[in-house]
Amino acid sequence: MAQKLILPLLVIFLSLFLESSLAKHNSQTITYIESSCNGTLYPKLCIRCLNKFSHSTINGPQHLAQVALSVSLSRALQTRGYLLNVAKELKAIDHKNKRLYLTVQDCVNQINDSVDQLSQAIKELKRLNNFNTIINDKVLWHISNVETWVSTALTDASSCVQSFPGHRMSKRVATIKVKAKNVAEVTSNALALFHSYASSYKQAAARATKKP
Repeated sequence: MAQKLILPLLVIFLSLFLESSLAKHNSQTITYIESSCNGTLYPKLCIRCLNKFSHSTINGPQHLAQVALSVSLSRALQTRGYLLNVAKELKAIDHKNKRLYLTVQDCVNQINDSVDQLSQAIKELKRLNNFNTIINDKVLWHISNVETWVSTALTDASSCVQSFPGHRMSKRVATIKVKAKNVAEVTSNALALFHSYASSYKQAAARATKKP
């Protein structure tokens, strides 16, 4: 009878141990995310977006920047899809408001550019994995590329937001503005997290150039 109870008890014990370990790991990841997000312009949005990944292992600032850029790309893709549908509808049914159609079409182009820039930045950041802790001109060049592409993606998304000035607007236009603003904000956060990661390389490079 005692032997029959050993296996179920062992299973329960292992299950509780694994749950406890997982909860501790998740707590540490959430703390790290919150601490990192405090250095961004939109910390609450940053935490809300990245906490979805707290169940997985985030291996330091580079991985966190990679995740943040992936979030930005996902939001940009979703917004581009929405804008394409709106532009299609406006072209088909709203012939009287050609100005709105052209403005939305400009936004489509801007968000599409953001998608391209963020995609390039993510690929470039992955290339940095090949260098580990090596500091050289090639690493700094890759870092500069990521910064340039993400900054450009942010500018494009912000330009779309600024295409719709004021507060009195239709529900459709308000939705466009909210979605584009969200892309700009998550991209701003991703850029800040990447700057945090890249700063260690830049500081090390600066120290190296000062050595006699």
